[in-house]
Amino acid sequence: MATVTIIGGHGKVALRAAPLLNEAGHTVLSVIRKEAQAPDIEAAGATPVVADVEHLAVAAITELLAGSDAVVWSAGAGGDGADRTWAMDHDAAIRTMSAARQAGIRRFVMVSYFNSHLVDGAVPGISEDDGMYAYYNAKSRADEHLRTDTDLEWTVLGPSALTLEEPSGKITVDNSGEHRDLDVPATSRGNVAAVIAAVLDEPATIRRTLSFHDGGTPIVEAVAQP
Repeated sequence: MATVTIIGGHGKVALRAAPLLNEAGHTVLSVIRKEAQAPDIEAAGATPVVADVEHLAVAAITELLAGSDAVVWSAGAGGDGADRTWAMDHDAAIRTMSAARQAGIRRFVMVSYFNSHLVDGAVPGISEDDGMYAYYNAKSRADEHLRTDTDLEWTVLGPSALTLEEPSGKITVDNSGEHRDLDVPATSRGNVAAVIAAVLDEPATIRRTLSFHDGGTPIVEAVAQP
């Protein structure tokens, strides 16, 4: 079993993923920014690690990740302005990729958004006056860096619009690239958490992007399909 570090450990997806990873036999370290969040992390079966990754250099993140076997990036600026979105969702994410490599970690799971991709260096269909412009661009560019500029054993997860509905345990993977997140069914955060746990134990997901939404295929089967 692996030691898994979740970046953004107090997020709604991460708090659901930690107990699933724990139940699968993994040791879970959840990175949080506030000491006050530690009891929630412990209740989820993980060990809290207090650190502000947004403001840490690569060397400090490398030290933070030492001893881990896998990293799950589930952090984000949470809509807190364009500058912070770029700082967290792009810059800090890329520094964490570099740190993982320096720490000798191979496995890296990125939680992104449905159909994250670039066309000619830009996110298609999003204008600069769109309120989500910074988010889509920061995430897509970080994802592209992970795919093309690292040799990590990555998986990019692209759930559609998120809900707090009870998880069904079933999803539909749609990698056609023809749809946006609002054009397909939503995804429960519990299902995203289950997908995180499933892909970490499924070698067939390495170096794959999985865009998905709530659907009809059991998660373990869905992520293993070619």
